[in-house]
Amino acid sequence: MDRLRPRQREAFSGFTMGEVDKLEKLFTKSGEEALSRDFCRKVALSLTRSAGRAGKPIVKWDEVQSWFQKRKEDRPRIIPSLRPPKNDAVAPEAFPSNKVNKDSHAPKGQEDDLSQLEFEAKSSKDGAWYDVDMFLAHRFLDDDDIEIRVRFIGFGSEEDEWVNLKKSVRPRSIPFENSECQQVKVGDPVLCFQERRDQAIYYDARVLEIQRKVHDIRGCRCLFLIRYDHDNREERVRLIRLCWRPT
Repeated sequence: MDRLRPRQREAFSGFTMGEVDKLEKLFTKSGEEALSRDFCRKVALSLTRSAGRAGKPIVKWDEVQSWFQKRKEDRPRIIPSLRPPKNDAVAPEAFPSNKVNKDSHAPKGQEDDLSQLEFEAKSSKDGAWYDVDMFLAHRFLDDDDIEIRVRFIGFGSEEDEWVNLKKSVRPRSIPFENSECQQVKVGDPVLCFQERRDQAIYYDARVLEIQRKVHDIRGCRCLFLIRYDHDNREERVRLIRLCWRPT
């Protein structure tokens, strides 16, 4: 199944992943103001003048506004039906929390961004992780485990899946920024964007080796040797393809 995560699709439509990350943060902080023409003009000018945009077409304000508008329409929703009936004895920790473990090694500056959590779920069809649009229903299994029916952002009802709550649902992973490469250590679990001729999706991986390099105008040039969890294949990638996995 060839699924492309919405945030990666957005990066391919004119904005780099770094720019998408900046737009995401601005949207979170600014709300409805992000749709105003003046705000979009300022953002477009800032992106155009950034070092990573050198040699690329200028960013138009209406392109920024269009991105914010689509992001508003795609905002994930979590429905109340996730809560089990009061008579069912289910451990509260089994359900996703809007709190992040303070002991988890989140990159500095990311803590505030995680105050309003979004979620990702692992598909049983290809073992990759996708952003959750909404939780549709839940059911209790014989072994007191819980499954949730999820809808992925950017996909229709025909792609809805039942997934295990404890094993296949977690807070959304966050792309690293260039300045955060020093925080990635050998042995760290990460989410890696894997691009092949017939697919472009995210898989869990672990960092095996790091080649530190001097950053330049393009940003982080370090190389990370990672091993994918699902097939044990190894690949050298740059930071732009890695996301921090909340624990």
